[in-house]
Amino acid sequence: MTVRPAATKDSENCNGGGTTYCGAQTAPLTTGLPRTIQSICPECLKVIEAHEYVDDNRVMVRKECPEHGVFNDLVFSDARIFEQMEGWHYGDGRGFENPHVKGATQCPSSCGLCNMHTTHTSLANVDITGRCNLSCSVCFADSNTSPYQPEFEEVLGMLRNLRERRPAPAEAVQFMGGEPTIHPRFIEIIKAARDLGFKHIQTATNGIKFADPAFAMAAAEAGLQYLYLQMDGVDDEVFKKIRGRALLKTKLAAIESCRKAGLRIIFVPTVIKGVNDQQLGPLVKLAFENLDVLTGISVQPIVFAGRYAEEERLSKRFTLADMIHEVGKQTGITRPYEDWFPISAVTPFVKLGSAITGHELTNHTCHHHCVMGTLLFVDENRNAVPAPRFLDLHGLLNEVDELSKKTKKRWFKVFSSIKALGLARKYFNAAAAPAGLTFQKFLKTLDGFSDKKYSWNQEHKGHTYKTFFIIGMHFMDNYNYSVERVKRCAVHYSAPNGLIYPFCTYNAGHTFRNKVEGAYAERARKAAVAAEGE
Repeated sequence: MTVRPAATKDSENCNGGGTTYCGAQTAPLTTGLPRTIQSICPECLKVIEAHEYVDDNRVMVRKECPEHGVFNDLVFSDARIFEQMEGWHYGDGRGFENPHVKGATQCPSSCGLCNMHTTHTSLANVDITGRCNLSCSVCFADSNTSPYQPEFEEVLGMLRNLRERRPAPAEAVQFMGGEPTIHPRFIEIIKAARDLGFKHIQTATNGIKFADPAFAMAAAEAGLQYLYLQMDGVDDEVFKKIRGRALLKTKLAAIESCRKAGLRIIFVPTVIKGVNDQQLGPLVKLAFENLDVLTGISVQPIVFAGRYAEEERLSKRFTLADMIHEVGKQTGITRPYEDWFPISAVTPFVKLGSAITGHELTNHTCHHHCVMGTLLFVDENRNAVPAPRFLDLHGLLNEVDELSKKTKKRWFKVFSSIKALGLARKYFNAAAAPAGLTFQKFLKTLDGFSDKKYSWNQEHKGHTYKTFFIIGMHFMDNYNYSVERVKRCAVHYSAPNGLIYPFCTYNAGHTFRNKVEGAYAERARKAAVAAEGE
């Protein structure tokens, strides 16, 4: 059994004290509990101190605004896991050489992205419509209340803006809304993203239009690879509560359409405690029944957009620790303190790749409390083994991180690539690996996992092991807001005003979505008035 690292409390481990490419100082991460962080007042959005502390093994937060009083909330339901994740931090990035907002000194109000931001774009979001063919009460985008729908040329500008990021152009894009598939030029937009060089193209969708096999095939032929499929459970009663109507039959039809079109699917449940938190196990079961199509599950705890009473928030708040415990309880596959890690833990591999290739790769240095997950290796009998059971991931990452520092010397680069393979073998435990997973097949599986081109690479089939990921993305709202997390956000929106925003400033805090879509609505109103005058 591998023991996961305890949280370290010294700032040196957190690699603070450096600067972004624009010269802004990067403060060390705040670690350990209790602690004081920078947050915001949920009412006036003023930056205020927040105190995070442990109460009955839960991480709670308390903050007080001089004008609007005291606010309490639940940040994480297991303090042990919360601190454990801090041991996986391998340093901050240096942001962008060409931020749109320069000379910024205040976060999160000076946004777009600014010179203080440290993390590249791991996943770019492009909203192409504010309209939707559903009306869900949990929608953070508040769809169907805005006429927002950029023209095709505006969308092209948003995509180009992402590809022009330096030193690491955005490579993964997700089209969102509203419901993006109802944009009249959705298929052309997908093709444009492919032609601009995006390597990973997906859409967040409720799946209604993908229930039509012809639509799914057209999207795949244009270059779409993945559906980020809204999937809150396997019971129509759940869909009625969260989405307002029975949708299970439609979702299953979308899965079948994607199978025929060669598209892959990630289930995306919005989880509300007491409503559908017991659906995680059934979702994994359904996914395992469709492993030729399903790649993973991305859990998104409910975000409280707007004003909510403390009692209601605490009763419905579902944290990533809840996800970790519930997946284990409901599936029997994972263990809470051994099998999970922050996605930012891949940083040492990225640093080594950058050193070997001589150009900077997307760094994925998001905050360790933003995204957590595990990678499962699933055999033909649908028996799953989490990767940390047979791979000492933390030991491997520590050595790769040290190797990346030495690889700055040119003569060391070829040796480093060979050395990295040796390290992977060193930390691979064949006896604990699932049946049939040799070290060679393990390496080929990782290669196939990353090498997707514009469709699943056929050459890997039969030579690789089926992988399935479960991750949770902890998007913030005004009650659990952390400024240091915003500065490290890796999910960015490209907007038609030419700026780029972190997810948690676009949809929370100062909510730049409202300003962007408000400006668009005002422009549409003036155009309509002018047309009437003619």
